[in-house]
Amino acid sequence: MSQGAASDWQLAVPPTAVLGESPAWHAGEQCLYYCDIAAHQLRRFDPATGELRQWQFGTHVASVAPMADGALLLAQRNGLWRFEPSAGRHELLVPPPYDLGAFRFNDGKCDPQGRFWVGTLSDAREPVAALYRFDAQHELTEMVGGLTVANGLAFSPDGRTLYHSDTTAHAIYAADFEPTRGTLSNRRVFAQFPKKDAGQGLSRYGGRPDGAAVDLEGCYWVAMFEGARVLKLSPTGEVLRELPLPVQCPTMPCFGGPDLRTLYLTTSREKRPDAELASQPWAGGVLSLRVDVPGLPTSVFG
Repeated sequence: MSQGAASDWQLAVPPTAVLGESPAWHAGEQCLYYCDIAAHQLRRFDPATGELRQWQFGTHVASVAPMADGALLLAQRNGLWRFEPSAGRHELLVPPPYDLGAFRFNDGKCDPQGRFWVGTLSDAREPVAALYRFDAQHELTEMVGGLTVANGLAFSPDGRTLYHSDTTAHAIYAADFEPTRGTLSNRRVFAQFPKKDAGQGLSRYGGRPDGAAVDLEGCYWVAMFEGARVLKLSPTGEVLRELPLPVQCPTMPCFGGPDLRTLYLTTSREKRPDAELASQPWAGGVLSLRVDVPGLPTSVFG
């Protein structure tokens, strides 16, 4: 296993988010969209100009995906929505399949065929959340149940494997993916991490798997929340590289830039101790790191 240094990272976007999450590189606009879930915001960062725009909503915005018609697909607590930033139009596509007072949508990404996969989380952190598939006919189908905090969505370069995680269970799963029908089979544990013991300090805790991205060689890059690191896993789940971070709580990596060799990383400062935030001023920012292997492009809905 190779190891980098926390000083290798750069601050791409100032630390103004509370809970930065779900970065998605928009190839057509050459910009990075991401969410501040706690602040109910969608954000857009343009690396060429440094401009940061944001749109405010009335509830949590958990993930975003570009749509084939030029709009954006937003996974909000109150449903899946079509949003046109230029016009401000906001249209409900499908209501949520859960009690608004007990669940919300979380991590979401499109498969290469243009379907949107999105997980939920249980506010009570009970294993009653799920992973859903949303298609162009606006049908929302539960695909995996028994989750607590659905996360870590990604697809292999050949489009035959779907990855997802349950952050609370400290587990990443892989499943065989049938691209034509969008079905899953042979779901198995891809990687399992030790849970934090009662009273265990963060210096001895490796974190739990949050958001993820896959590169062209099929390696799975995962943010380890509270672990102050990103891990690069081989297609068989072996840890190939550990990238230490200058922040405790990374949330999700994303490959971007014209060559897809800039690794962007959202982070959180939500409910963190004052002493930790004082020593980690980049918490809540978007970090970036140049890497050797490009990532997969962001798939588009529809």
